[in-house]
Amino acid sequence: MAPTMGALHAGHVSLTQLARAHAARCVVSIFVNPTQFAPNEDFSKYPRTFEADVEKLAGAGVDLVFAPAPAEMYPQGFCTSVTLEGPAVAGLEDRFRPTHFSGVATVVAKLLAQCGPDVAVFGEKDFQQLAVIRRMARDLDLPTRIVGAPTVREADGLALSSRNVYLSASDRAAAPALYAAMRACAARLATHDFDSVLDEGRKAIAAAGFALDYLELRDADTLGAPDRARPLRLLVAARIGATRLIDNIDASVGVN
Repeated sequence: MAPTMGALHAGHVSLTQLARAHAARCVVSIFVNPTQFAPNEDFSKYPRTFEADVEKLAGAGVDLVFAPAPAEMYPQGFCTSVTLEGPAVAGLEDRFRPTHFSGVATVVAKLLAQCGPDVAVFGEKDFQQLAVIRRMARDLDLPTRIVGAPTVREADGLALSSRNVYLSASDRAAAPALYAAMRACAARLATHDFDSVLDEGRKAIAAAGFALDYLELRDADTLGAPDRARPLRLLVAARIGATRLIDNIDASVGVN
């Protein structure tokens, strides 16, 4: 299974390909989940391209599209949500979207219960979300195995995202600087102290025209404080023009 909110691009199609590698059948859900949007966010403006999405999925060999209505997912009287700690309160996306992951976890738990998949595939681009879902599945003894799919990028390094359509031409030209700054940071982590590398990275991102929300180095499993002896992840969120971009890369150093 590959849960999505639609507005599908090549990154989503890669999720279905990975799902087919792990299972005989592939189901894709398309549901723009209102509970993960805060009142000031873009729920009504989120791109909806259902017919084009279904055509893409048919071409990718997907067996079934599950596209429930909001009233089916949240019927009258619905009053249950998943409460989270751990990776969901790591001081990353949750600093800026404090109700977001509860909405994500609740809808994912419902989708997994409704579809009963052996495997569910989520993109690594939303890395904190992936960590939250992995932790939830472990903690709630959900039988579905959660698999992370590598981020798909444009040739210039920009991570594919449904929100990239909001980028103006000039912002699109500048956007790859975010990935370039992360790669430069990762290359220096083995030989420099973490704080100085992150400080330089933050300056480079600001100099490229971004309004930075965060650039952080974290433990890749818990999203807690980094340790050179463990897998690490470098995570970033920044705005360019009116568009907020998130990204992350493997930044492990000294791991045997």
